[in-house]
Amino acid sequence: MNIDLILQIITITSAILMVLAILLQQRGASLGAGFGSSGELFTTRRGIDKNLFEVTIILSVIFVLSILAGLILPTFR
Repeated sequence: MNIDLILQIITITSAILMVLAILLQQRGASLGAGFGSSGELFTTRRGIDKNLFEVTIILSVIFVLSILAGLILPTFR
């Protein structure tokens, strides 16, 4: 397999998984919070919410690094 193909697969896969992870995150806010009138207190992330948040960060780092690698690697050939 070609390194370009591998990078494309990693980029697409991480993008799809990142979108799913973002959509799965619960936002304990009502419709009013979207307009800035949230009355909630700051709460810490716990359990699966914390794990999903960390996975989202890892996937975003993988996504950005794969894009940068795809841009940088062809110049070294």
